Amino acid sequence: MVFRRACVLALWLVLPGAVAAQGTNITLGAINADPTAPVEMTADSLTVDQSTGKAVFSGNVVIGQGAMRISAARVEVSYSDTTRAINHLDATGGVTFVTATEAAEAEEAVYDLTTGMLVMTGNVLLTQGPSAISSQKMTVNLKEGTAQMEGGVRTVFNQNGGN
Repeated sequence: MVFRRACVLALWLVLPGAVAAQGTNITLGAINADPTAPVEMTADSLTVDQSTGKAVFSGNVVIGQGAMRISAARVEVSYSDTTRAINHLDATGGVTFVTATEAAEAEEAVYDLTTGMLVMTGNVLLTQGPSAISSQKMTVNLKEGTAQMEGGVRTVFNQNGGN
């Protein structure tokens, strides 16, 4: 992950056509995430606190929902008081978000299943094929398949498909 970030940063310094901006809206490729789809989680360990209605998954956490995958070192899960369904995930420790056509990395992520919003913060790096975009924050609307990036946005658009 560090090597890949270093390569992308090196490209920004060398390639012409690199763009820097304060904020940008992007469309995500073939993501058709359904925030109401079943959520599957795996981890090395699980701690549940019935009094707070929270569970903490830690160690090699992988969350799957449809074609979307989120992985992290630690994920705290909050449940609805009324339905007891998962309504909120807080992921920390090297978060990776993957779809069929994109991959994003960040330090932390918050996923609200009730609204379908995913917010990734801290050294966000989004790759779409041969192009890359980095920022400090990315807000993804999984229902619409769109995202907004803010805070020191830097982009490299490779028009030649990596050639």
